[in-house]
Amino acid sequence: MAQNIISREGENVERNDAVMPTVAIVLSAVMFIILLFLFNSETAPEPVTIDPAITAAAAKEWPVLGKSIFENGVAAVGASACAGCHGLGGQGGVGPKLAGDQNLLQNAVLAHTRVVKGKGAMPAYEGKLKDNEIYAVSNYVINAWGNKATPPLITPAVIAAAASTISPEVLKNRSRLVPEEIKLPEITLVTFILLCLTYGLIGLYSVWAEGEQLHPGIHKTRSTPVAMLAMVSTLIGVMFFGVLFARQILVDLAGWSADPIVKPDVTAEGFYAAMVVILLGVAAGLYKKYFMDSEVVIEDSSGEFPW
Repeated sequence: MAQNIISREGENVERNDAVMPTVAIVLSAVMFIILLFLFNSETAPEPVTIDPAITAAAAKEWPVLGKSIFENGVAAVGASACAGCHGLGGQGGVGPKLAGDQNLLQNAVLAHTRVVKGKGAMPAYEGKLKDNEIYAVSNYVINAWGNKATPPLITPAVIAAAASTISPEVLKNRSRLVPEEIKLPEITLVTFILLCLTYGLIGLYSVWAEGEQLHPGIHKTRSTPVAMLAMVSTLIGVMFFGVLFARQILVDLAGWSADPIVKPDVTAEGFYAAMVVILLGVAAGLYKKYFMDSEVVIEDSSGEFPW
């Protein structure tokens, strides 16, 4: 890799590009902290008003009104029937199974959250259904088909109490490298972070591969036993995680055709794929450092490469 430096011909010189990569990585870390604050503010609970009329309606309307909305929807406001995706008996279909769903039975508030906010292919019904209709269909889901959820009835007071705690779903979303819901400010920050991180890593790699002092001329490289062992181990790791990735893909494809459908393990797929990419990068770095001849070129300050 050619490096642009300021020097008199024939001298060994200090690099002029060894500081900025570290600055870029520190800056990306600062930006990532700001990004976490943005994500946390967006997942903060909204205040809930406890309306006695809604509380009374939630207890008595779900068997009739809730069932009607689930099976038929509310055409006047464009609210489609839940049964179209989840099945009349909650057995699932295009959407997940609701009958006996342990996530709903252990956290009934999740049913209300899904109806209000939606998720994935499921639309949000907030703004389409009235508050009492949302509570009615949510309570129908957690009580129909033999479901016995905790708590057994969703009311404004239950939602308010849940809003004061951080749900496992919110914690899971906050723990993701990139949360599910991401808006323009976050996209801008993520792009800037990735640019700084890439810039910094390439710069640090350059310093590691070529040293803090540059020696003008062509350099012949001879690998050592340790370097050879590291390269072989890295390539074995690439093949190992590549096989795991291919195996996981086959398992997930089989899950899609199973009855009932088994959701793909996207986390495992991403981890195996990331390890393959990372190890390939390590192998490329080892090759450049220990197996590839290099050349250092001296240029004047007008041609300085701006690390």
